[in-house]
Amino acid sequence: MATRLGLGLGLPQMRQYDLGKDVPDVARAAEGMGYESLWVFERALFPEPAVQGLYGIEGLPWPDEYRNVADPLVTLTLAAAATERAELGSSVLVAPLHVPFQLAKALASLDAASGGRVVAGFGTGWSHDEYAAASVRPFAERGQALDELIEVCRAVWGPDPVVYDGHLTKIASAVVGPKPVRPIPVLLAAGSGKARRRLVDHADGWLPNGLGAEVVAGQWRRLRELAEERGRTEPIRTVLRVNARYRPSAREGADRRPFHGSVDQIVEDLVAHAEIGLDEILIDLQGSARDAEELKDLAAQVYEKARAAGV
Repeated sequence: MATRLGLGLGLPQMRQYDLGKDVPDVARAAEGMGYESLWVFERALFPEPAVQGLYGIEGLPWPDEYRNVADPLVTLTLAAAATERAELGSSVLVAPLHVPFQLAKALASLDAASGGRVVAGFGTGWSHDEYAAASVRPFAERGQALDELIEVCRAVWGPDPVVYDGHLTKIASAVVGPKPVRPIPVLLAAGSGKARRRLVDHADGWLPNGLGAEVVAGQWRRLRELAEERGRTEPIRTVLRVNARYRPSAREGADRRPFHGSVDQIVEDLVAHAEIGLDEILIDLQGSARDAEELKDLAAQVYEKARAAGV
Protein backbone atom coordinates (compact mmCIF):
# COMPACT_ATOMS: atom_id res chain seq x y z
CA MET A 1 0.00 0.00 0.00
CA ALA A 2 1.42 3.40 -1.00
CA THR A 3 2.38 5.83 1.76
CA ARG A 4 0.12 8.85 1.93
CA LEU A 5 1.74 12.05 0.70
CA GLY A 6 2.41 14.60 3.41
CA LEU A 7 0.66 17.96 3.07
CA GLY A 8 1.99 21.19 4.56
CA LEU A 9 0.65 24.76 4.63
CA GLY A 10 2.42 28.09 4.28
CA LEU A 11 1.88 30.34 7.31
CA PRO A 12 0.56 33.93 6.91
CA GLN A 13 3.51 36.34 6.75
CA MET A 14 2.23 39.07 4.41
CA ARG A 15 0.86 42.51 5.19
CA GLN A 16 -2.85 41.64 5.01
CA TYR A 17 -2.45 39.50 8.13
CA ASP A 18 -2.25 40.39 11.83
CA LEU A 19 0.98 38.61 12.74
CA GLY A 20 0.35 38.10 16.46
CA LYS A 21 -3.25 36.98 16.02
CA ASP A 22 -3.39 35.28 12.63
CA VAL A 23 -0.25 33.13 12.72
CA PRO A 24 -1.31 31.16 15.85
CA ASP A 25 -4.90 31.03 14.59
CA VAL A 26 -4.00 29.65 11.16
CA ALA A 27 -1.40 27.29 12.63
CA ARG A 28 -3.91 25.76 15.07
CA ALA A 29 -6.58 25.51 12.40
CA ALA A 30 -4.22 23.89 9.86
CA GLU A 31 -3.06 21.30 12.38
CA GLY A 32 -6.70 20.56 13.18
CA MET A 33 -7.51 20.11 9.49
CA GLY A 34 -4.79 17.48 9.19
CA TYR A 35 -1.85 19.38 7.72
CA GLU A 36 1.32 17.66 8.89
CA SER A 37 3.64 20.66 8.60
CA LEU A 38 3.69 24.47 8.65
CA TRP A 39 6.14 26.53 6.61
CA VAL A 40 7.67 29.99 6.23
CA PHE A 41 9.71 31.72 3.54
CA GLU A 42 12.15 34.62 3.71
CA ARG A 43 12.00 37.95 1.91
CA ALA A 44 14.08 40.57 3.71
CA LEU A 45 13.09 43.70 1.77
CA PHE A 46 11.38 45.12 -1.31
CA PRO A 47 13.68 47.29 -3.46
CA GLU A 48 12.00 50.36 -4.92
CA PRO A 49 12.69 50.82 -7.70
CA ALA A 50 13.62 47.17 -8.26
CA VAL A 51 16.56 47.20 -10.68
CA GLN A 52 16.93 43.43 -10.51
CA GLY A 53 13.96 41.34 -11.60
CA LEU A 54 12.26 38.72 -9.47
CA TYR A 55 14.46 35.59 -9.08
CA GLY A 56 17.12 37.54 -10.97
CA ILE A 57 15.09 37.34 -14.20
CA GLU A 58 15.36 40.60 -16.14
CA GLY A 59 12.07 42.47 -16.42
CA LEU A 60 10.10 40.15 -14.10
CA PRO A 61 8.40 42.40 -11.50
CA TRP A 62 8.40 41.66 -7.79
CA PRO A 63 4.90 40.79 -6.49
CA ASP A 64 3.37 43.54 -4.41
CA GLU A 65 2.86 41.24 -1.41
CA TYR A 66 6.64 41.08 -0.95
CA ARG A 67 6.53 44.65 0.35
CA ASN A 68 5.83 43.32 3.84
CA VAL A 69 6.95 39.80 4.80
CA ALA A 70 7.29 38.91 8.48
CA ASP A 71 10.52 37.45 9.82
CA PRO A 72 10.44 33.67 9.30
CA LEU A 73 11.82 32.66 12.71
CA VAL A 74 9.41 34.93 14.58
CA THR A 75 6.57 33.44 12.54
CA LEU A 76 7.65 29.86 13.28
CA THR A 77 7.97 30.65 16.99
CA LEU A 78 4.39 31.91 17.09
CA ALA A 79 3.24 28.77 15.30
CA ALA A 80 5.25 26.50 17.60
CA ALA A 81 3.56 27.94 20.69
CA ALA A 82 0.10 27.35 19.18
CA THR A 83 0.54 23.76 17.94
CA GLU A 84 1.52 20.33 19.23
CA ARG A 85 2.25 17.98 16.33
CA ALA A 86 2.91 19.77 13.04
CA GLU A 87 6.48 20.08 11.82
CA LEU A 88 7.83 23.63 11.51
CA GLY A 89 9.83 24.23 8.35
CA SER A 90 11.51 26.93 6.30
CA SER A 91 11.37 26.96 2.52
CA VAL A 92 13.69 28.69 2.53
CA LEU A 93 15.92 30.68 4.85
CA VAL A 94 18.44 32.61 2.74
CA ALA A 95 21.62 31.36 4.40
CA PRO A 96 24.01 34.27 3.67
CA LEU A 97 21.60 36.74 5.31
CA HIS A 98 22.25 35.09 8.69
CA VAL A 99 25.20 34.89 11.05
CA PRO A 100 25.77 31.10 11.12
CA PHE A 101 26.25 30.64 14.87
CA GLN A 102 23.24 32.75 15.80
CA LEU A 103 20.97 30.97 13.33
CA ALA A 104 22.16 27.54 14.47
CA LYS A 105 21.44 28.42 18.10
CA ALA A 106 18.03 29.92 17.27
CA LEU A 107 16.96 26.81 15.34
CA ALA A 108 18.18 24.54 18.13
CA SER A 109 16.22 26.58 20.68
CA LEU A 110 13.09 26.44 18.54
CA ASP A 111 13.46 22.68 18.12
CA ALA A 112 13.87 22.22 21.88
CA ALA A 113 10.86 24.45 22.60
CA SER A 114 8.64 22.68 20.06
CA GLY A 115 9.53 19.15 21.10
CA GLY A 116 11.65 18.31 18.06
CA ARG A 117 9.59 19.63 15.15
CA VAL A 118 11.96 21.92 13.20
CA VAL A 119 12.93 21.31 9.56
CA ALA A 120 15.73 23.63 8.40
CA GLY A 121 15.40 24.55 4.74
CA PHE A 122 18.23 26.67 3.35
CA GLY A 123 19.05 28.37 0.06
CA THR A 124 21.51 30.92 -1.29
CA GLY A 125 18.95 33.46 -2.49
CA TRP A 126 19.21 35.67 -5.56
CA SER A 127 18.46 39.28 -4.53
CA HIS A 128 21.45 41.64 -4.80
CA ASP A 129 19.56 44.20 -2.71
CA GLU A 130 19.08 41.75 0.15
CA TYR A 131 22.76 40.86 0.01
CA ALA A 132 23.74 44.54 0.09
CA ALA A 133 21.57 45.11 3.17
CA ALA A 134 22.18 42.01 5.25
CA SER A 135 24.59 39.40 3.90
CA VAL A 136 27.57 38.12 5.87
CA ARG A 137 29.52 37.40 2.66
CA PRO A 138 29.42 38.86 -0.87
CA PHE A 139 26.96 37.52 -3.44
CA ALA A 140 29.79 35.81 -5.34
CA GLU A 141 30.58 33.79 -2.19
CA ARG A 142 27.03 32.66 -1.48
CA GLY A 143 27.83 28.98 -1.97
CA GLN A 144 30.68 29.12 0.53
CA ALA A 145 28.41 30.95 2.97
CA LEU A 146 25.85 28.14 2.75
CA ASP A 147 28.56 25.50 3.17
CA GLU A 148 29.79 27.14 6.36
CA LEU A 149 26.28 27.60 7.70
CA ILE A 150 25.54 23.88 7.32
CA GLU A 151 28.83 22.96 8.99
CA VAL A 152 28.24 25.37 11.89
CA CYS A 153 24.71 24.05 12.41
CA ARG A 154 25.96 20.45 12.53
CA ALA A 155 28.64 21.46 15.03
CA VAL A 156 26.38 23.54 17.29
CA TRP A 157 23.63 20.91 17.25
CA GLY A 158 26.11 18.15 18.04
CA PRO A 159 27.78 17.10 21.29
CA ASP A 160 29.76 19.45 23.50
CA PRO A 161 32.40 20.74 23.50
CA VAL A 162 31.68 22.46 20.18
CA VAL A 163 34.78 23.26 18.12
CA TYR A 164 34.75 24.96 14.72
CA ASP A 165 37.25 27.00 12.72
CA GLY A 166 35.75 28.62 9.62
CA HIS A 167 35.84 31.81 7.57
CA LEU A 168 33.17 33.60 9.64
CA THR A 169 32.76 31.37 12.66
CA LYS A 170 35.49 30.38 15.12
CA ILE A 171 34.55 28.37 18.18
CA ALA A 172 37.65 27.34 20.13
CA SER A 173 35.85 25.01 22.53
CA ALA A 174 32.50 25.70 24.10
CA VAL A 175 29.35 24.28 25.61
CA VAL A 176 26.41 25.44 23.46
CA GLY A 177 22.84 24.78 24.52
CA PRO A 178 20.04 24.05 24.31
CA LYS A 179 20.51 21.13 21.94
CA PRO A 180 17.83 20.05 19.47
CA VAL A 181 15.54 17.26 20.61
CA ARG A 182 16.71 15.20 17.62
CA PRO A 183 19.00 15.86 14.65
CA ILE A 184 17.33 18.71 12.73
CA PRO A 185 16.85 17.73 9.06
CA VAL A 186 18.64 20.07 6.65
CA LEU A 187 16.91 20.49 3.29
CA LEU A 188 18.26 22.54 0.39
CA ALA A 189 16.75 24.33 -2.58
CA ALA A 190 19.27 23.12 -5.15
CA GLY A 191 19.00 24.28 -8.76
CA SER A 192 22.51 24.21 -10.22
CA GLY A 193 24.82 21.25 -10.64
CA LYS A 194 27.10 22.38 -7.82
CA ALA A 195 24.10 22.94 -5.54
CA ARG A 196 22.82 19.44 -6.28
CA ARG A 197 26.21 17.97 -5.38
CA ARG A 198 26.15 19.92 -2.11
CA LEU A 199 22.70 18.48 -1.38
CA VAL A 200 23.69 14.90 -2.16
CA ASP A 201 26.89 15.12 -0.08
CA HIS A 202 25.80 17.23 2.89
CA ALA A 203 22.01 17.56 3.27
CA ASP A 204 19.06 15.43 4.25
CA GLY A 205 16.62 16.56 1.61
CA TRP A 206 15.50 18.66 -1.33
CA LEU A 207 13.10 21.62 -1.64
CA PRO A 208 11.96 21.85 -5.27
CA ASN A 209 9.44 24.36 -6.62
CA GLY A 210 6.16 23.42 -8.33
CA LEU A 211 7.09 24.36 -11.89
CA GLY A 212 5.04 21.61 -13.51
CA ALA A 213 4.97 17.85 -13.03
CA GLU A 214 7.23 17.05 -15.99
CA VAL A 215 9.85 19.60 -14.93
CA VAL A 216 9.93 18.44 -11.30
CA ALA A 217 9.98 14.78 -12.32
CA GLY A 218 13.01 15.43 -14.51
CA GLN A 219 14.81 17.30 -11.72
CA TRP A 220 14.06 14.50 -9.27
CA ARG A 221 15.33 11.87 -11.69
CA ARG A 222 18.61 13.75 -12.21
CA LEU A 223 19.07 14.19 -8.47
CA ARG A 224 18.58 10.47 -7.82
CA GLU A 225 21.04 9.63 -10.59
CA LEU A 226 23.60 12.00 -9.04
CA ALA A 227 23.08 10.42 -5.62
CA GLU A 228 23.76 7.00 -7.10
CA GLU A 229 26.87 8.25 -8.89
CA ARG A 230 28.24 9.74 -5.67
CA GLY A 231 27.47 6.64 -3.62
CA ARG A 232 24.78 8.09 -1.41
CA THR A 233 22.74 5.38 0.31
CA GLU A 234 20.61 7.54 2.66
CA PRO A 235 17.16 8.50 1.33
CA ILE A 236 16.63 12.08 0.16
CA ARG A 237 13.59 13.67 1.76
CA THR A 238 11.58 15.76 -0.71
CA VAL A 239 9.23 18.66 0.06
CA LEU A 240 7.75 20.39 -2.99
CA ARG A 241 6.88 24.09 -2.55
CA VAL A 242 3.70 25.12 -4.33
CA ASN A 243 3.00 28.87 -4.57
CA ALA A 244 -0.68 28.50 -5.38
CA ARG A 245 -2.83 31.29 -6.76
CA TYR A 246 -6.52 30.91 -6.18
CA ARG A 247 -8.38 32.32 -9.20
CA PRO A 248 -11.96 31.02 -9.31
CA SER A 249 -12.51 32.20 -12.90
CA ALA A 250 -9.22 30.88 -14.34
CA ARG A 251 -9.53 29.14 -17.69
CA GLU A 252 -9.04 25.43 -18.20
CA GLY A 253 -6.40 24.41 -20.69
CA ALA A 254 -2.74 23.82 -21.36
CA ASP A 255 -1.83 27.51 -21.16
CA ARG A 256 -2.78 27.72 -17.48
CA ARG A 257 0.17 27.99 -15.10
CA PRO A 258 0.56 25.16 -12.57
CA PHE A 259 -1.35 25.73 -9.34
CA HIS A 260 -3.08 28.86 -10.68
CA GLY A 261 -6.86 28.56 -10.80
CA SER A 262 -9.85 27.31 -8.87
CA VAL A 263 -9.55 24.95 -5.90
CA ASP A 264 -10.40 22.05 -8.23
CA GLN A 265 -7.66 23.11 -10.66
CA ILE A 266 -5.11 23.45 -7.85
CA VAL A 267 -6.02 19.97 -6.60
CA GLU A 268 -5.75 18.60 -10.14
CA ASP A 269 -2.17 19.87 -10.25
CA LEU A 270 -1.49 18.41 -6.80
CA VAL A 271 -2.58 15.00 -8.07
CA ALA A 272 -0.22 15.28 -11.06
CA HIS A 273 2.73 16.22 -8.86
CA ALA A 274 1.88 13.56 -6.28
CA GLU A 275 2.51 10.91 -8.92
CA ILE A 276 6.20 11.92 -9.13
CA GLY A 277 6.92 10.04 -5.91
CA LEU A 278 7.85 12.91 -3.59
CA ASP A 279 7.36 12.79 0.17
CA GLU A 280 5.44 15.98 0.82
CA ILE A 281 3.88 19.03 -0.81
CA LEU A 282 3.88 22.43 0.87
CA ILE A 283 0.91 24.51 -0.33
CA ASP A 284 1.29 28.26 0.12
CA LEU A 285 -2.06 29.99 -0.38
CA GLN A 286 -1.45 33.15 1.64
CA GLY A 287 -0.90 35.45 -1.34
CA SER A 288 -4.36 34.64 -2.72
CA ALA A 289 -6.33 35.26 0.47
CA ARG A 290 -7.66 38.61 1.66
CA ASP A 291 -7.43 37.68 5.34
CA ALA A 292 -6.91 34.77 7.73
CA GLU A 293 -10.52 33.60 7.49
CA GLU A 294 -10.30 33.24 3.72
CA LEU A 295 -6.89 31.56 4.04
CA LYS A 296 -8.30 28.98 6.45
CA ASP A 297 -11.29 28.37 4.19
CA LEU A 298 -9.09 27.84 1.12
CA ALA A 299 -6.72 25.61 3.08
CA ALA A 300 -9.59 23.45 4.29
CA GLN A 301 -11.06 23.09 0.80
CA VAL A 302 -7.70 22.19 -0.74
CA TYR A 303 -6.92 19.66 1.99
CA GLU A 304 -10.30 17.93 1.85
CA LYS A 305 -10.41 17.74 -1.95
CA ALA A 306 -6.77 16.65 -2.21
CA ARG A 307 -7.30 13.79 0.24
CA ALA A 308 -10.54 12.81 -1.51
CA ALA A 309 -8.58 12.71 -4.79
CA GLY A 310 -6.05 10.31 -3.29
CA VAL A 311 -3.20 12.76 -2.60
